[in-house]
Amino acid sequence: MTVSRSAEDPIGELTAGASGGFQITDAELSDSVKQGLTRVEAMLHDLVRSELDFATRTSLHLVDAGGKRFRPLFALLAAQFGDPSADEVIKSGAVVEMIHLATLYHDDVMDEATMRRGATSANARWDNSVAILTGDFLFAKASQLIADLGAEAVRRMASTFEALVTGQMRETEGVGAGQDAVERYLRVIYEKTGSLIATAGRFGAWFSGADQPVIESLERIGRLVGIGFQISDDIIDIASPTDESGKTPGTDLREGVKTLPMLYALADPETDPRLRELLGRPLELDAEVDEALELLRASSGLERTRATLQEYADDARKELASLPENPAREALSALVDYVVARTG
Repeated sequence: MTVSRSAEDPIGELTAGASGGFQITDAELSDSVKQGLTRVEAMLHDLVRSELDFATRTSLHLVDAGGKRFRPLFALLAAQFGDPSADEVIKSGAVVEMIHLATLYHDDVMDEATMRRGATSANARWDNSVAILTGDFLFAKASQLIADLGAEAVRRMASTFEALVTGQMRETEGVGAGQDAVERYLRVIYEKTGSLIATAGRFGAWFSGADQPVIESLERIGRLVGIGFQISDDIIDIASPTDESGKTPGTDLREGVKTLPMLYALADPETDPRLRELLGRPLELDAEVDEALELLRASSGLERTRATLQEYADDARKELASLPENPAREALSALVDYVVARTG
């Protein structure tokens, strides 16, 4: 089964300790999270090993490519409201990362990508069949691991996987007659990105033994943070020069993807007709991309998108205020601040 994620991981560039990035400033919390991530990493490498050496090699291709391990990181932060060292917490962190990695293999096939995390993508190194089968192999391994966490965990992950798939199908289908394009887009990015991060938060808190209200709150925070990161990526793709963001602006325009600023612009009757024409098709010429970017930066769409991002951040802060006060709550608050600040 092929499941696509966004072409760029919306949280992929988050770097703990980097200048301007998200940082865990509490030394004890930082040590706890590092120890947990080390255990997750060891479990990932152990789980992907197969009696078929080829399956092991193709699976390790992305495991060893690195990444920020944001989803297990989020699970480990959520676990700080209970016992973060519990074996079930580590297993749940490995599960959500393995599911994420599986979607990346499938994503690269759908996008015909040639690079992933600075390395040749699996579909380019081998072929599409190998990449799809490797993703399926990781889904199978994740299913085996989550079975150890009980029937309720299996049901929860099945629902999350359903969201990942339906989000991609919803995006592929497009907006139908009478549907609100913005509402549909927000649902898609929840399903494709926010759902797995929400589950990471729920699992981390749940298997640490946290109280039920805390579990529910951390799941909601994961949902809000996941959606917020994708919205902030939408802003960065339009508003930030390459030398500031490290990414080439206009990627979505070139691919013909209508992101939130574009949808807001199209919904505004005052939007420049030339921008409407440019947004109606993928843009191949650099001059047209530059023109569309200039018009988008001057449109109401970008301003409305910033306001929407702020709303999600405010909702996340309200959820955080209900949590017990501890260093993990402060770290999560810093993460929410970073979601907004990275677009400025």
